[in-house]
Amino acid sequence: MGPRLSIAAGLSAGAILAFAIIGGVILLGPAVPPPGVPGSPSASAAASASASTRPSGTPAASGSPGASTFVSPSTSDGQTANFHIGEVAPALIVPQVGGGTIDLTALKGKAVWVNFMQTTCPPCIDEFPLMNGFAARYGEDGLVVIAIDIREEEGLVAAFAQNLNATFPLGLDTDGAAQQAWGAYGLPVHYWVDRTGIVRDGALGGIGPDVMARGIGAILPGVVVTP
Repeated sequence: MGPRLSIAAGLSAGAILAFAIIGGVILLGPAVPPPGVPGSPSASAAASASASTRPSGTPAASGSPGASTFVSPSTSDGQTANFHIGEVAPALIVPQVGGGTIDLTALKGKAVWVNFMQTTCPPCIDEFPLMNGFAARYGEDGLVVIAIDIREEEGLVAAFAQNLNATFPLGLDTDGAAQQAWGAYGLPVHYWVDRTGIVRDGALGGIGPDVMARGIGAILPGVVVTP
């Protein structure tokens, strides 16, 4: 065989060997997962898209990596008292402890101090003796003090009033309708309503005699009210 034929045969054998090596690499390379299988390009893209479009605070799907428990904020957490100052007082008709009815419209012409409370509320317990004192001192000037208990049984409220020697009437807001109508959240809540039925002052509970005197003064013009 001549030199040229030897060279050509060598090149052909080299080319065949190269093709064989490349084919082996392709056959032995890592398999690409089909679409939809975890690890496939389409599955990764879908997961990224899902994470980017999920609203902030929304939990990941159950069982997915990074899944967490989402606790919805309570609808009552952000509620604050509405004092209605300068407005006509909301309607208030509730059963009275011991019998009868408390009707705010029947008290028009009186200066009315409305207190929303519960027997389990520590500030309510502290405030009742002060309210007793103001009711006694300014009753002749036209002041009427009423307390409205929210969602408790009459027997419990009656015992509470007796233990604290309450001298003013207590009403029963058994279904919370009055609390909702008045926006009386964050118990206790106080409202001072003048003789014409307009709310002139309000305060969240835990208050002292100074704030109480201010509220009474707002609905008894011309009367010197002291703490």
